[in-house]
Amino acid sequence: MNRRTVKYWLYFVHRWIGIATCLLFVLWFASGLVMLHVPFPSLGAEEQLEGLPPIEWSKVRQGPYAGADDSLELREMVLEMRGDRPVWRLSAWDGAVLTLWADTGATAGKANAAEATAIAAAFGKAEVTAIRLIHNDQWSVPNGFDAHRPLWKAELAGGAGKVLYVSSKGGSVVLDTDARERFWNWLGSIPHWLYPRALRENQPLWRQVVMWVSGPCIIVALTGIWIGLTRLRMGKRRFGGGRMTPYRGWMKWHHVSGLLGSAFLIMWIFSGWLSVDPFRLFASDGVSDEAVHSYAGVDRLPDPDLGRLRFIAEGARRVIVTSAAGHALARVQQPDRQDLVVEASSLELLALSDRQIGEAAARLLPGTPIVGVDTLTEPDAYWYTIHGEVQLPVLRFRFDDPDETWIHIAPKTGELLSQADSRRRTYRWLFDLIHRWDLTLLLGNWPARELLIWLMSLAGLISSVTAVYIGWKRLKWPSAA
Repeated sequence: MNRRTVKYWLYFVHRWIGIATCLLFVLWFASGLVMLHVPFPSLGAEEQLEGLPPIEWSKVRQGPYAGADDSLELREMVLEMRGDRPVWRLSAWDGAVLTLWADTGATAGKANAAEATAIAAAFGKAEVTAIRLIHNDQWSVPNGFDAHRPLWKAELAGGAGKVLYVSSKGGSVVLDTDARERFWNWLGSIPHWLYPRALRENQPLWRQVVMWVSGPCIIVALTGIWIGLTRLRMGKRRFGGGRMTPYRGWMKWHHVSGLLGSAFLIMWIFSGWLSVDPFRLFASDGVSDEAVHSYAGVDRLPDPDLGRLRFIAEGARRVIVTSAAGHALARVQQPDRQDLVVEASSLELLALSDRQIGEAAARLLPGTPIVGVDTLTEPDAYWYTIHGEVQLPVLRFRFDDPDETWIHIAPKTGELLSQADSRRRTYRWLFDLIHRWDLTLLLGNWPARELLIWLMSLAGLISSVTAVYIGWKRLKWPSAA
């Protein structure tokens, strides 16, 4: 294939696939800027805790085992209020979930409309004007809500247009949205992720659509950069008037903005394609559930002394009993306060040594040596958060297994915080960094990250808008442009 033929096909592919995809580029750049400031609706852990009423200890008369099967191996026990009654929410290692009333020990059934209405009104501190049972809608379509379906959708009084979603199975509020969030997400997350409910309900289909729509866009970007560079003139080779580009008008803007944002454009489209982990390139099994169970090291979580627990947890919204590093622990939670963590049996302050945690950590990958333990006292490239503060200090255990597994553990409680192997760490650079620009240097220097994303997105947006006009002109007047 000679040079002339290659050039013809470069222009042909860029022009006609570009016409087919240029609106997607505009959509993605504009919606990405919206997402930078308004994320997809969710109910954060602190928000959920804030909405819960304080535990009414006078009503807590039964422990978690009062109505549970003694043979049930519990992974976690949570005490909180469900409406005006306290409940124990029990999670077993085999995945079983059980909710018991803490006043009688009886099994708590599904939440009906009246109970869901009362829960939503108390949580949202407003009257419920309408409530209905749904399987999902645009905001509750993610798979994370499957364990709670069907959902009670409660609309609250007030000008904010607030809506709460209550689990029919457990009676807990699992999601909230308001009119502002919903409006901006129609301009942000939904077009950016190609996330209309009708498509997202079929996750395999949605995933395939994202993969195969992104592919042609990558081709357009690559051919555009190639053409843009070949048409660029520097030094003595400049065009008349000292111009670096042969184009004028809309084509000039398209050429210049495309070159300025070309690196960002390629990285952004490529990393967007990686967001659905095509062909499961970065999937890994991770640490097995059996190993996590072994690390926890407690065969039976203790039945807390309710009298003493009440003394240390007065005013608490939630108490979580679980185990880690061979110790059962109780976590007492209140809004805007640091969690109080105590030994679940004695209810004395928990004290774990690094040696105890290290011995337990070795059970996560039996027979695999630990080649390094790092104590992180500040965020780094693999332990950070974009919003809020990351938990510190943290212990990082590095294992000598074929997958080069890293485990992060809280040194004060022994709780497992995260795990990542070499594939996930590679994914962190190929997706997180070049799609979200979450480099530690940028995160620690606000508003550097936002400024960089805005500048690069505007260059891409100009290139995309000009492409829309040029493409429309080409279609309307084929002999022009």
